[in-house]
Amino acid sequence: MGFKINVLGIRVYAYHGCLEEERKIGGNYIVDVHLKTKNSSALKTDKLEETVDYVDINLVVKKEMSIPSKLIEHVAQRILSRIKKDFNSVEKTKVKITKLSPPINGNVKSVSVVVKG
Repeated sequence: MGFKINVLGIRVYAYHGCLEEERKIGGNYIVDVHLKTKNSSALKTDKLEETVDYVDINLVVKKEMSIPSKLIEHVAQRILSRIKKDFNSVEKTKVKITKLSPPINGNVKSVSVVVKG
């Protein structure tokens, strides 16, 4: 039996997009990470080393978001893969990246992608 951890609303300024100017100027993003753990020992022991530290998740997101990509789908998959690789106790992960004010003809608040694994 495990439990879920949600790290929501990680705000990042990053340089992603298919347009060259997007990768030069950058833009605002919000990243949400949902984790399901394999074990529940932290529920009983109250020890940080037996769970996934939210600070570490935030660092993974910021590091992967700092690498420019054309597609936010690609960035979301990198974040998901890195979490699965770095945190053995994670069973399932869902990463949502929201790009605020995308350069689309029209009045669009945001676009987002969700990757699960």
